[in-house]
Amino acid sequence: MYPGSFDPVTRGHLDVIERARGLFGTLHIAVLSNPEKKSLFTPEERIELLRSETAGLTGAGVLRFSSFEGLTARLAVEVEAEWIVRGLRSAADAAYELPMAHSNRRCGDDEIETVFLPAGAETSFISSSLVREIAAGGGRLEAFVTPGVEAALRGKFSS
Repeated sequence: MYPGSFDPVTRGHLDVIERARGLFGTLHIAVLSNPEKKSLFTPEERIELLRSETAGLTGAGVLRFSSFEGLTARLAVEVEAEWIVRGLRSAADAAYELPMAHSNRRCGDDEIETVFLPAGAETSFISSSLVREIAAGGGRLEAFVTPGVEAALRGKFSS
């Protein structure tokens, strides 16, 4: 299972999805819905963007999509995931993600492992918050997101 906010989905997310799908065959992509946090895209819009941007992936593997609120470990148990996939861009990400991995393992009855996939050099600088900031300022987005996501972002910021 690959959980995240995906607000919006970036080239970094897509890289992790493609690599994880190759490792696990079936990958459940879980879109976090946090009512206390203002998101640019609704959970439904984020799932639609994820579906659209992963539709062209070739090779073996199945993708499943859902949105969720609450604990990641609870969803992992619910969807019978044995693995939680997390991308790491930096040491700061690792410092945040390692305690979360231990917490998820405990909350998941010691059955859930976290697998970390390091970002490649071409995506290690990308974050959804950076993408939103660049889009809000009218900057160039092609290095950060696909054309479909860029169009969706432009639509959000042109209104």
